[in-house]
Amino acid sequence: MKPISSLPAEIESVASAAIECAFKVHRQLGPGLLESVYETCLLHELKKSGLPFENQKVLPITYDGLKLEAGLRLDVVVQKQVILEIKAVEAVLPVHLAQLLTYLKLTGLRLGLLINFNTVLLKDGLRRVVL
Repeated sequence: MKPISSLPAEIESVASAAIECAFKVHRQLGPGLLESVYETCLLHELKKSGLPFENQKVLPITYDGLKLEAGLRLDVVVQKQVILEIKAVEAVLPVHLAQLLTYLKLTGLRLGLLINFNTVLLKDGLRRVVL
């Protein structure tokens, strides 16, 4: 069995705080709304908590030696350490996890959280992706 990779305590702390913000949003709104609504409310909660973040951060890619703006945008990056990929879908698909994994590889960050707000219990819509 492969051992679970450990992350620095600071990254885990940022992730825990971001997850708590997501739980606050979900407790108040529940499932069934648009992704943009959840993102806006989550940004508000992150701001209230004092966590620095960037939203809709442009992620250029390097291809064939060129730096290209390919339209990639990260939903939220918290404290320059944790990527939050926000969804409001019926089911998380493998492509959603692949998207987050690719973002981690392109940024060099180690932890991403895929948060699907369209679940009765948010814990069922939360996935950690660790590099």
